[in-house]
Amino acid sequence: MITSEQNDKIRGWFVGRLPEEWQSAPAEVTVDRDEVTVALSVPDVELPDGAAAVEVAEARAGRAKAFREDTRERRMAIAREAENRYERKVSWGVRVGDHGELFTHLAAPVMTRLRQPQRQVLDTLVDVGVARSRADALAWCVRLVGQHESDWLVELREAMGQVAEVRTKGPSVEQT
Repeated sequence: MITSEQNDKIRGWFVGRLPEEWQSAPAEVTVDRDEVTVALSVPDVELPDGAAAVEVAEARAGRAKAFREDTRERRMAIAREAENRYERKVSWGVRVGDHGELFTHLAAPVMTRLRQPQRQVLDTLVDVGVARSRADALAWCVRLVGQHESDWLVELREAMGQVAEVRTKGPSVEQT
């Protein structure tokens, strides 16, 4: 369990460490037990009024690609520092207007045991082409819940953070 103090430390470190020119808005730093994801917002593209939607979309994708290539060495140096400091992998993403991309991110294996009704749901998603495999179908289901239950999940995470903080204030258990 990650405490809010740990989250604050990691976020604070990135706020201080990231170059100002990389951010048209504050970086979004998301932390879990395995990974820190840093999503940067860079200035939007400037096109003439009335530019076609496809032109805007491609210009934003091009800006994201350029940012990725132009900042690779510095991002990797910052990631190495953070990985040594916080013992988590660092992943990067960028947002240009309404276009967002993750450059690198961890895909952690998850062990689960599902009963037949749950497996049938995953198999249906595979059979109809929503997902390529059961693993993709499970990831799709998790994203769907995350989209539709985001307020509840935020409240749940806050409550879990408070429990973790209370635990740290309790007596320590000595090994004998």
